[in-house]
Amino acid sequence: MQLHEFRQSQILRIPLAEAWAFFSQPANLNEITPPDMRFEVAGGDMSSIYAGQVVWYRLQLLPGLYRTWVTEIRHVQPQESFIDEQRFGPYRFWQHRHSFKEVSPTQTEVSDHVIYALPFWPFGEVVHTLYVKPMHEKVFRYRREALVRRFSALD
Repeated sequence: MQLHEFRQSQILRIPLAEAWAFFSQPANLNEITPPDMRFEVAGGDMSSIYAGQVVWYRLQLLPGLYRTWVTEIRHVQPQESFIDEQRFGPYRFWQHRHSFKEVSPTQTEVSDHVIYALPFWPFGEVVHTLYVKPMHEKVFRYRREALVRRFSALD
């Protein structure tokens, strides 16, 4: 199994409490995911995140190919970080740490740290190079842009 990492940070022009309130609501993930993925929250507890919370999504991996993705919130440090892990979905392993740091009373640094592995090693590595890595870059680029539109982020 080959592990891959992705990291991204940006500063939003909002207080820490507002950033936490937005990111800790599972339904808000729709707003920061590219529309062509046809991403939708399909079920689970939609309340503010807590350790042990399970949420599932439906998304389009390729035209006409949809997949259910089940995640569990594994760890929560309010207004500091939370970790979601895949329980069922397209990856062999997926862990996403969302971190929040107050830069000033009106600015918050928001960071993503994703560690993941694909199934079917070594064939999955070819798929990673040709499709998964570029898709992650696209998804997180869209996320940056969506957050800029919503919160006037500083880049």
